[in-house]
Amino acid sequence: MRLLFLAVLRRHTGNAVTAERVRDHLEAAGHVCLLKDAFDLESSSEVAHLIRAENLEAALALHLYRGGRLLQGHGIPFGIIFGGTDLNEDVKQREKNEVMGRVLGEARFAVAFTESMKETAQTQWPHARDKIYIQSQGVMTVPNAAFNWNTFLHRSGINQSADNLHIFLLVCGLRQVKDPLYLVDAFSEWHREEPNVYMVIVGPEVDPVFTREVKAKVKRCPAAESCPCSCFRTAGVRLLGEMPQGDLHAALRNCFAVVNSSMSEGMSAAILEAMDLEVPVLARNIPGNAAVVKHEVTGLLFSDPQDFVQLAKRLVREPALEKELVANGREYVRRYHSWQAERDTYQNLVRTLEGSTGE
Repeated sequence: MRLLFLAVLRRHTGNAVTAERVRDHLEAAGHVCLLKDAFDLESSSEVAHLIRAENLEAALALHLYRGGRLLQGHGIPFGIIFGGTDLNEDVKQREKNEVMGRVLGEARFAVAFTESMKETAQTQWPHARDKIYIQSQGVMTVPNAAFNWNTFLHRSGINQSADNLHIFLLVCGLRQVKDPLYLVDAFSEWHREEPNVYMVIVGPEVDPVFTREVKAKVKRCPAAESCPCSCFRTAGVRLLGEMPQGDLHAALRNCFAVVNSSMSEGMSAAILEAMDLEVPVLARNIPGNAAVVKHEVTGLLFSDPQDFVQLAKRLVREPALEKELVANGREYVRRYHSWQAERDTYQNLVRTLEGSTGE
């Protein structure tokens, strides 16, 4: 079957990673999957032309509003994958909410990553209750065997013995919703008390304007240091750029803990990858994170920067807690975020679109 797959494909976003993974699942089943950025298609007429030109038989959209609204009325069956923005942000705007309800009315199925996402969708659009399925994101980590942790530390401007360090990695693209500055002041204060703790923010410069703000903030922080390399330095906080996925997975495996400080999440790939790599997680207590991290079981949830520091200190001083969180996190990912189960679900759902083209 020839499928159109619309997604928000801005580089370095979780949506882009999810879209590539789902496309791989569908192509493994023998489908031809034409992946397009929803932002590159300005109107429904452009989509209609694309469907005719490429002889497409069905469609899939990642993001109910941004992608799904472009699939209405073309006479081909389609399914939807909810994005975090759909249910955390767009649902609050009346016009978008109404558009999304109409899209769901026409869609053959919709996929939510978590039970809470499904419940939110069912509450907003009761007419779609029977077509919403839950499929958590699948996880597969492949650390680069040639990665050198000491080289990574040197690039970060950290010139201490790795044996005495506690490195907290915050993995995110530099954009406002990820809130990478949320913990900077509190962490800097902690570092001045305990110089062997560092937070390294790793991620690409997604939003140029916000990136300048982040760099300026980091350089303005108390005890800022001059740095001869390409990173920006402050008291206990380092800012690095984008890393290849294999190197990033290797860095995750070597760090002490992974941090998520986002204001909003659908489902954080970095959190799941950390669990898969047997690394403890400290995550901001927001619905998307709380759906994955059970406090003091699979990770630690913090409510504000001071709470983060207290929990991080506890993790450093209680090896038994670290061991328990790591074991529980790894088991959680194995049971609920199977890459193979995700593949099976999408392949089965897309089969429901076959041979059902509208008149």
